[in-house]
Amino acid sequence: MAGLLLAAGGGRRLGGRPKALLDHRGRPLVEHAARALRNGGCHPVHIVLGAAAASVRERADLAAYGVSENPDWARGMGSSLRAGLAAVAESGADAVLVSLVDQPGIGAAAVARVRAAYRGRDSLVSAAYDGRRGHPVLFGADHWPDIAAAAEGDRGARDYLRRHADAVTLVECADIAEPYDIDTPEDLHRLE
Repeated sequence: MAGLLLAAGGGRRLGGRPKALLDHRGRPLVEHAARALRNGGCHPVHIVLGAAAASVRERADLAAYGVSENPDWARGMGSSLRAGLAAVAESGADAVLVSLVDQPGIGAAAVARVRAAYRGRDSLVSAAYDGRRGHPVLFGADHWPDIAAAAEGDRGARDYLRRHADAVTLVECADIAEPYDIDTPEDLHRLE
């Protein structure tokens, strides 16, 4: 089970501060998000960078992870998801668990719980918060080509999951994680 961390965004609503570089507990946010995937049982873990990729590589300790850069990061999360799926496909993994860098309230416990619902290469699993689908999400390898083909703009796999809602296993995680995003300056108080 590979882990995939999407960390390419430029933080447009944060005044152009890339989310991967936001300080959380004294280190860049990207380190915490990648560690949550690894500690939740994903191996290998791959990170897709974009905005300020050179600065992220310089400031963050990413030596334990595969890292690639999405030159089209400004086109939205869909391009980063496509780049990440292509990179993970080379690992031989049967599934990938996808997480977002700007959700520090989602840790290893939620990753492990979603990972535990894996049943095979045709699995589609999503964390749920009070019954509503959220992150992280797990895609069995059989779905990767169609997810990549459908990933556009900032929607990532949302439309694909909606079209295949009957096949998605929801795993309630509200008791162990908080799915808030760090999107605006008003959200920065959530970082420690």
